Amino acid sequence: MDKNFKPEHINATHDDFMGNDNVGRYIFFPGSDSRAKSISERFKNLKVKQSSRGHNLYMGEIVDANQKIDVASISSGMGTPSLDIILNEVLKLGGKRILRVGSSGSLQHDRVKLGHMVIATASVRDEGASRCYVPLEYPAVASIDMVEASIKAAKKLNFKNRVHSGIIHSKDSLYGREFEEGPMKIENTRYMKILMDAGVLASEMEASMLFTLSSLYDNEISKKNNKERVLSGAVCMIISAGPGFVDEKTMKTYTNEITDLAIHTFLELNKNEKNLLISI
Repeated sequence: MDKNFKPEHINATHDDFMGNDNVGRYIFFPGSDSRAKSISERFKNLKVKQSSRGHNLYMGEIVDANQKIDVASISSGMGTPSLDIILNEVLKLGGKRILRVGSSGSLQHDRVKLGHMVIATASVRDEGASRCYVPLEYPAVASIDMVEASIKAAKKLNFKNRVHSGIIHSKDSLYGREFEEGPMKIENTRYMKILMDAGVLASEMEASMLFTLSSLYDNEISKKNNKERVLSGAVCMIISAGPGFVDEKTMKTYTNEITDLAIHTFLELNKNEKNLLISI
């Protein structure tokens, strides 16, 4: 956390991200403001801080059984350059638990189907923003404790064979890379075929930057205090298995289910905060 930092792109202060003792608010990080708002409809004691750029901050509490946790929801925007800006500001204001709640297209059509969900363990860095921070050889990996919490949540929600965990793909261009538009169609088709053959589960546009930047901030904060760490993860619903997306009614159903998974991920994480693997 940078106590002297004042954000330029979100309407928030350091105090907005406090809560849950020294951990801070758990932050849901979808790509769109409409999904951030949808997630916030599950909050108790909701407060909203409007942003002129559409990155509204929704703050409240999740109450479940004997648990009450402080949470927030804010849009990262589409693509890694937008996420880079918003995430930097969130992290500088003290955010330390961030979960992307996103959508993606299946790359394994025989087993990762429409309506399924993916818990990302890592992401292919097929984008330019993260390369401004570290070489391409640096891996974009989700925090193990966040992944573990998501897997426990999926089991408790009884999603059975509809949830997959593994590597996903983050790209700069939806229409070029995945929808085969433009004069590089042959090259892009071949590239995506390589990812499919390598077992990459799904394709989206933000997770690699989230994982990379979170890892870098985690390294810096842990140098000062090993008990304060940054955790990030991503859960994505499968809304496409080729060009085109599911209809609006189906999208609403999928959004409700991925929100369930995200909320229970944070509930599971909160239960285990004192015994996180990161503290070893």
